[in-house]
Amino acid sequence: MSRIGERKIVIPEGITVTENNNMVTVKGQKGELTREINELVKVEVSDGFVKTTQKVASKEANMMQGTTNSLLKSMIDGVSKGFEKGLEAVGVGYRFNLQGNKIIVSAGYSHPVEVVIPEGLSAELVSNTELTIKGIDKQKVSEFAANVRKIREPEPYKGKGIRYKGEIVRRKEGKKAA
Repeated sequence: MSRIGERKIVIPEGITVTENNNMVTVKGQKGELTREINELVKVEVSDGFVKTTQKVASKEANMMQGTTNSLLKSMIDGVSKGFEKGLEAVGVGYRFNLQGNKIIVSAGYSHPVEVVIPEGLSAELVSNTELTIKGIDKQKVSEFAANVRKIREPEPYKGKGIRYKGEIVRRKEGKKAA
């Protein structure tokens, strides 16, 4: 029995959730998200709550029930509050710059790296070394932040690189002279 799958998700004011032929649509103030759900799971929307149940009792249906419940919770949170991910560049000369729908990253290479911001997401510069990525789809926000971080991942000796806001980089000790 899935514990997460059994929880009831409260639908906040101003948000509508509709289910039609394994497609769930969530509409809110910030936008609209649609997701196809697994055929082993049934979504029930009633009097301010969303609940997932298994159509057939099996191990796979149990797993998909919990997954579907978590995805629906993320969709409802996204259209009501939105998601954001912070990045910071640590190192001499490492910085972010915004030009239209592009992020220009200077991360110690011989050239600046340009990254196009995907549709549905926005980026905001807090300072020239801090960047915030915002959007309503949790997966898109996290994936884009991971792609920007991949340009120059933090290295363990000096700690230089692009890291998530609040990420702790485990440091290593360098070579010792004899």
